[in-house]
Amino acid sequence: MLIQTLAAAATSAAPQNKFGFVEALQAGGFISYATVTILGIMSFGTFFILLTKLFEQGKVMSQYKAIAPFWRASTLREGTGKLEKNSAWRQIVDDGLLAEDQTTKLVDQTEAHDWLHGSLARSENSINAKLAGGLPFLATVGATSPFIGLFGTVVGIYRALIAIGLAGSASIDKVAGPVGEALIMTALGLLVAVPAVLAYNYLQARNKRIAELLTGFSTDVLANIASHGAVKPALPAAPAAKPAAPVAAVKK
Repeated sequence: MLIQTLAAAATSAAPQNKFGFVEALQAGGFISYATVTILGIMSFGTFFILLTKLFEQGKVMSQYKAIAPFWRASTLREGTGKLEKNSAWRQIVDDGLLAEDQTTKLVDQTEAHDWLHGSLARSENSINAKLAGGLPFLATVGATSPFIGLFGTVVGIYRALIAIGLAGSASIDKVAGPVGEALIMTALGLLVAVPAVLAYNYLQARNKRIAELLTGFSTDVLANIASHGAVKPALPAAPAAKPAAPVAAVKK
């Protein structure tokens, strides 16, 4: 009985935390909930775009491994069978072959070359534009989320000043809640902005690398078509075939 009485007294005497995250949101009201919701949507969109773009870029880079077998084919049309369907590299070759077929309808050979070059450039640009999809959202999140958090901070400080004015003194119990709310909003804004900026820079660097590979491949396709298959890029030596295992003679 004595132990239960002491435990109850200790529980009742223990200070209750009135300045937690949930309490700060409740004190901030609609402004705090709206700010946290917007920052949460931005954070979810950032990680969703990061994961999807990493998968998309990785797929394009893995498909590039089939370029060497493609160039070892006798013609471009034969080599397309070695490229994965609906891949960026297959799209460039298909667009180049289509443009080559259409050049026969042009009278001036100079215009025919420009048409072929422009068709490959248009195909390359469409691939780069697809890979860049979603990056403007990351840039927007990285640039605006600190200011959204700052808006919540300003509102929190304003509420703290009102509490001080009503109380007539800057006591800690009147100021801690609004100031804590203001600091939380600032931290959330930075927490959302930093991953967005890092993801944007990382994905942008990978896109530049892919764009370099696409430009080189498009140039090689153009040279091959213009030379009627005579010009091909230098390729590493094909792996030597493994010798067949000797067959043991069957005794009669």
